[in-house]
Amino acid sequence: MSKSAITPADRGHTTKIDKWLARNTFHHGEFWDLRKLVEEKEHKNLRISLCIPTLNEEKTIGKEIIIFKSELMDRYPLVDEIAVIDSGSTDKTQEIAASYGADVFFSGDILPSQGFKRGKGENLWKAIHQLEGDIICYVDADIKNIHPRFVTGLVAPLIHSDTMHYVKAFYDRPIAYSNELRPSGGGRVTEILVRPLFSLFFPELTALVQPLSGEYAVRREVLEQLPFPIGYGVETSHILDVYRHWGLDAFGQTDLDKRVHRNQTTRDLGKMSFGILQSFLNRVESYGMVDRLPEMSNLFRQFQAEGNRYQQTLKEIVEEERPPMATIPEYIEKMKKAGREVVPVTI
Repeated sequence: MSKSAITPADRGHTTKIDKWLARNTFHHGEFWDLRKLVEEKEHKNLRISLCIPTLNEEKTIGKEIIIFKSELMDRYPLVDEIAVIDSGSTDKTQEIAASYGADVFFSGDILPSQGFKRGKGENLWKAIHQLEGDIICYVDADIKNIHPRFVTGLVAPLIHSDTMHYVKAFYDRPIAYSNELRPSGGGRVTEILVRPLFSLFFPELTALVQPLSGEYAVRREVLEQLPFPIGYGVETSHILDVYRHWGLDAFGQTDLDKRVHRNQTTRDLGKMSFGILQSFLNRVESYGMVDRLPEMSNLFRQFQAEGNRYQQTLKEIVEEERPPMATIPEYIEKMKKAGREVVPVTI
């Protein structure tokens, strides 16, 4: 006798997702009145920090700083600080960002007692200690069609709602190639890897259109409680941990229309998927959802062809994690001096 394709649990997830989509999904156009948004921010006595993690982004970082500073600091005082957290660029990223008015920090100089590890997740983690905002908005540095909506659309739901904690961006992602645009094709790792995994293990999280988007805004009291993979798995791990501790209603998402950025090769997407899968499996095991996983290799194996010769390439990818910032003594002391007690929670 065949098993029913749709279970009562499936129907329950679908109903909850539909309600969440109606309540917690926005379009950036809803937040067009920046003057009103600034008034609400000031009424709630919130500080907002913008963090741009970088590594060799000299072609796009200047335009991002110019637009964000002129529109969201000088014209409308929505953002209180703009900071570039850099992994050690060898081009002119740091110099350009500083010349246009951003605060620029080398990640290795932040919390030197914790050492330096290269990776985007490292930059995001160090930003929690370095920046002052009650809300931290992360925006990638390679966006070619940058616009203030990449910030306003993400921080606005957190300003308006006291119960929302983590707002993700979603958008159309045309692929840039040969100086032209292919109208669709972005978000490949989401659709091929992450969405199937969420569908199997965490069906409600399929409500997030683009869980791997690099643009999101989060309350400090949530960020400081999260472990941070330093590599590819940071966004997936965040979503799983926030969902497990705070539930689906802690999330919001905003449609930002379109994001144009450089395309990654299929080989690079394979490496990203390998790191994400490590983080996902580690979370599933730590949550007690599966029995102990077997020992897994950290070597990702690919092939490259030269004529009739096929050579195996090996890449070690280890999704090392930073502990929650709320457990770091320097951070606890910094918050204490600011009049705020930090108590780590178990996620």
